[in-house]
Amino acid sequence: MYKSLLVAVDGSEHGKKALTLACHLARQDHARLHILHVPEVLTQESTLIWGIGAVAIEDSRNKLEAIGKKVIEQAEAEARALGATQIETHLAQGEPARAIIHQAETLGVEVIVLGCRGLGDLAGLVMGSVSHKVTHGAKCGVITVR
Repeated sequence: MYKSLLVAVDGSEHGKKALTLACHLARQDHARLHILHVPEVLTQESTLIWGIGAVAIEDSRNKLEAIGKKVIEQAEAEARALGATQIETHLAQGEPARAIIHQAETLGVEVIVLGCRGLGDLAGLVMGSVSHKVTHGAKCGVITVR
């Protein structure tokens, strides 16, 4: 049914469930599985306060990217353990919903799989969750997992 699909992961339980479903679909259809992670960049001015000191935003971005790489590596290992064989990983920057939609369009996938709730904050409840934005903005199919 699918030749390629994209799963967005963030390390949350819903993201892990989405990965499991995406692997099942990829295995069933011998499809290419694209695993995407979009670290959320904080947009404060020049420094961020983390407990006792200030951390430069650039340092924070570097840390987010390092953590993002670990999330992708863990998701890829899990996907292989679940039987997916054709796997590509992607790390994108920007607002998560837009980045997911853009990556799906660029790759030409037929479906996006993502959790209905991730690691987002209260703002997601007020302004709309990533899954809601992707569902209404994607040109391909979207499967959300609870």
